[in-house]
Order: sequence, then structure tokens, then C-alpha cells
Amino acid sequence: MVREPLRDDQWECIKNLLPGKTGDRGVTAKDNRKFVEAVLWIARTGSPWRDLSVQFGHWNRMYVRTAGATRVTGCGYSRRYRATRTSNI
Repeated sequence: MVREPLRDDQWECIKNLLPGKTGDRGVTAKDNRKFVEAVLWIARTGSPWRDLSVQFGHWNRMYVRTAGATRVTGCGYSRRYRATRTSNI
């Protein structure tokens, strides 16, 4: 697995799939890209959330955001992700 941050072209492909953009209902995320990079860091390293590097922000905020996204039903994250993946293949 490549150990580099998310490239700009990768970010452009997924940024509109994430909640928290300006114009979305609810709270606007301060930095969606930092959140995605934190999730990727956890996936790459296999580390527990408590060991998340401080460059991504406080570990608990990132964990709670991830846990909240997985609890939401009917949110459409996976449907939008699959649609993007199949259109880019």
C-alpha cells in the first residue's frame, strides 16, 4: 500500500461525496480532506484511534465522526462511493 497522503486528483474525485460541505444541512466540516487522510492513516497503519498522529487533529473527534457516519442509515455514502468507483474504472 502506498504511504503518502491523498493526492490532489484523488481528493477531487471524492470531495463532493462527503457530508459537511458548505450548503449541506448540519455542521460544516472544517477540513474534510484532513478527516479522509486520518481514516486512511488508520487503515494503512492498523493503529488504534488513540494513536492517531496529531497532524490530523484530536483522535477522539475523528473517531466520533467516523463512528457517526457508520451509524447513519440511508445516508447513501456507499451508494455514492460505488457510483464514483464504477464511473472511474
